[in-house]
Amino acid sequence: MEQAIKNNKHNADVKLSYKEKISYSSGEVGINLLFTAMGAFLLFYYTDVAGVSAAAVGSIMLISKIFDGVVDIMMGFITDRTNSKYGKARPWLLRMAIPYGIAGILLFTVPELGEVGKLIYIFITYNTFCIIYTAAVIPYYSLSSLVTQNQKERENIGFIRSIMTTVGSLAINMGTLPLVNAFGGGKTAWTITFVVFGAISAALFLLAFANTKERVGSEQENVNSKKEKRHLKDEVKYLFKNKYWLILTGNGFCSNIVMALSMGATVYFAQYILKNPAAVGILSLCSMIPMFVCIPLGYPLVRKFGKRNMLIAGLILMAVGYSIMFLGGANLMIVAAGVIVKGIGTATQWTQGPMLADTVEYGEWKNGIRQEGLIFSAQSFGTKIGSGLGSGLIGWVLGMTGYIGGVQVQSSSALIGINALFIIIPVFITVVEIVIMSIYKLDGEYSDILEQLNSRKILKH
Repeated sequence: MEQAIKNNKHNADVKLSYKEKISYSSGEVGINLLFTAMGAFLLFYYTDVAGVSAAAVGSIMLISKIFDGVVDIMMGFITDRTNSKYGKARPWLLRMAIPYGIAGILLFTVPELGEVGKLIYIFITYNTFCIIYTAAVIPYYSLSSLVTQNQKERENIGFIRSIMTTVGSLAINMGTLPLVNAFGGGKTAWTITFVVFGAISAALFLLAFANTKERVGSEQENVNSKKEKRHLKDEVKYLFKNKYWLILTGNGFCSNIVMALSMGATVYFAQYILKNPAAVGILSLCSMIPMFVCIPLGYPLVRKFGKRNMLIAGLILMAVGYSIMFLGGANLMIVAAGVIVKGIGTATQWTQGPMLADTVEYGEWKNGIRQEGLIFSAQSFGTKIGSGLGSGLIGWVLGMTGYIGGVQVQSSSALIGINALFIIIPVFITVVEIVIMSIYKLDGEYSDILEQLNSRKILKH
C-alpha cells in the first residue's frame, strides 16, 4: 500500500505536456465565448434590441444568480462523487459541451411575445443557461486540481488559461458587433452570431475533454471509503473551516462584481458618455493588449514574488487605472490610457485559479478530506452572486437614474449612473479586494503542507 501511495504521489506530481495544458486551457475560451458575451452584451441586447425594461432584467439576473449559486453547491457535491472511466470531472465536459452551446444561442433569441412574454422567456432561458454553465464549468475548474499537484504546473496552467481567457474575451468584445452587422443587423443577426459562438464553444469543450487525464486522488479515495458516507451538511461544515478558501471566495465575489460592471457598462459608456459606439472595440483593445504583453512578462515575477503579492500589485494598478479614467471624463484618449493601466493590473488576476487549487490541499491537510468539486463550486457560488449583483446593479442603476433604451440622448442623471457603473463603483470594490487579499498567506505554507500530507498517507497505510 505504501508503494501504491508513492506511485500515486509520483503520478500526481507529474509535469504535463503542452498538448494537455493547451487542450485543457482551450476550454477556457469555450467558456468565455458565451459567458463573456453574456456579461458584455446580454443586458444591452435585452434593453436596446429586444426592448425589455432594464430594471426588470436586472432583477431577473440577480434572482437567477442566487438560485444558480445553490445549484453550484449541488454540482460540486455531485462532481466529488462522480465515478466513471473518465474520472470525476472530465465526463461532465463531454456531457455538457453541446447543451452549453445551445443554451448560449437561446439567450440571444428573444421572440416577440409582448413585455410579459419576453420576461418569462428571458427568465427561463437565462436560468437554463446558468444551470448548464454550472454543470460544465464546476467540473472544468475542478479538473485543474486533478491533473497535477505540482504547484509550478498549476501556475503554468493558470498562466496559459489566462492567455486563453484574454483571447476569448478579445474575440467577443472586438468581434461581436462587427459580426452582428455583417449578418445584417437586427435580432436575427444576433442569433446567427451566437450560433457561430455556440458551435465553437462546444468544440473547445470537447477538445479539453479529449486530451486531459485525471491523476490526483483516485487511489487515496479507493482506500478511504468513508467519503461516500458523508452528507452535504458535513461537507459544507468542513469547507467553512478552510480559511484560505473563504478569503478567495470573498475576493472572487468582489472581483466578479467589478468584472460584471466593467463588461456590462462598457457598451453604455461608449454609446452615451464617449458618444462613439466604436469605442467598445477601442477600449477592449486597450484592455486586452496590455494583458497579452504583461501576462507572459509577469509570469516570472509571480514565480519570484508569489501569486498573492503579484495579485495585490495588480489590484493597486487597477485602482490607479480607474482613477485616470475618472479624470478623463468624456475624453477617449485619457479614458483609454486609464483602461491600459487597468489592463496591466488585470494581467495578474489569473493567479486566483492556482491559488484556489492550492486550497484543496490546505483543506485536506486541515480536515483530512479532499473537496475539489465542492471547493470550486462553492467559490463559484460567491463569484456568481458577485456577477449577478454586478449585472443587477447595472439594471437597477440605469432604471433609477432614468435610462431609456434605444434613445439617442440620455438625461444627465442617467449619464451619472453610467459613470458610476463604469468607474466609481468598480474602483471602490477594487480597494476592498486589496484589503481582503492582504490576509492570504498560503503561498509560503503550501510546500510544508504538501510534504506533511504525503507523509501522513505513507504512515497511515
